[in-house]
Amino acid sequence: MTDVSGAPADVLHTLFHSDQGGHEQVVLCQDRASGLKAVIALHSTALGPALGGTRFYPYATEAEAVADALNLARGMSYKNAMAGLDHGGGKAVIIGDPDTIKTEALLLAYGRFVASLGGRYVTACDVGTYVADMDVVARECRWTTGRSPENGGAGDSSVLTAFGVYQGMRASAQHLWGDPSLRGRTVGIAGVGKVGHHLVEHLLAEGAQVVITDVRREAVGRIADKHPSVGVVADTERLIEIDGLDIYAPCALGGALSDDSVPVLTAKIVCGAANNQLAHPGVEKDLADRGILYAPDYVVNAGGVIQVADELHGFDFERCKAKAAKIFDTTLAIFARAKADGIPPAAAADRIAEQRMHEAAQARGW
Repeated sequence: MTDVSGAPADVLHTLFHSDQGGHEQVVLCQDRASGLKAVIALHSTALGPALGGTRFYPYATEAEAVADALNLARGMSYKNAMAGLDHGGGKAVIIGDPDTIKTEALLLAYGRFVASLGGRYVTACDVGTYVADMDVVARECRWTTGRSPENGGAGDSSVLTAFGVYQGMRASAQHLWGDPSLRGRTVGIAGVGKVGHHLVEHLLAEGAQVVITDVRREAVGRIADKHPSVGVVADTERLIEIDGLDIYAPCALGGALSDDSVPVLTAKIVCGAANNQLAHPGVEKDLADRGILYAPDYVVNAGGVIQVADELHGFDFERCKAKAAKIFDTTLAIFARAKADGIPPAAAADRIAEQRMHEAAQARGW
């Protein structure tokens, strides 16, 4: 998947260029009274209503916000297709620091914009938004998931996101080492927030050795206080160069796999929860050339979207967990396709997702 960046003109070019963007609809939202500035991007509705979270982030420029919305929405199309969901891909970003500008009035205004799309876009939580926020948005928009159980929702989707990443790790271990067990393996996790701290629990329960880092001291402290056996390093640069690291799990923001990080990465497997881990096209080949197995991010981190999609039909946790457990089989199928086609796993996953979206579009006569 090609990233988009640069000046507003470049963003618009990408939006209307089907090979790079191909988005069906992009909505720019502004509510002066509350201070809301947001972008809602719908990449594809071939498989059904677009589904994806709302990111609340202090982008440096509006162009960066639009570019991120486009990238994330396109990623959701692929994620939902690979998860077997009857949903297309969409994403929204709210521009600003959630710690300083997030208010009830702003979230309600945002909800009205989502509602104006008439169900073409279903929203949920993402970076900077939480279950309580979705409860507020839902007061203006019925196409809202990730709500609290008290308000008819499924609650925090990071639980199943972490479970899915864990299944992706097990599948990666099976493919590379012939055994899905992670006992005795050393796993480095960059980012122990919403998803990362649940992932730590899965790994420790299986007997893995875990090393963590996070820019937030409180996040590291929470893990270290509860699990003194967990190793801590100062930053991601140190984490990826640890001798004997078996698996690297990027669980923060995107771009973790870059021209700078891949050459020094000691792990044999990369499998994490972060979206858009490949900094640019070609990085997946660099990983393959170094003999590093990459589990495509949008495949293994799909547990959360599986959960919020189920919420639309009456949430059942065990049903969702069973669906998320299939990420193990899906990941293995991608590795098999990659080997058969002689391409990196990221390209194999793209091919499978694109085939499903293409067949759905043909069935609709598009």
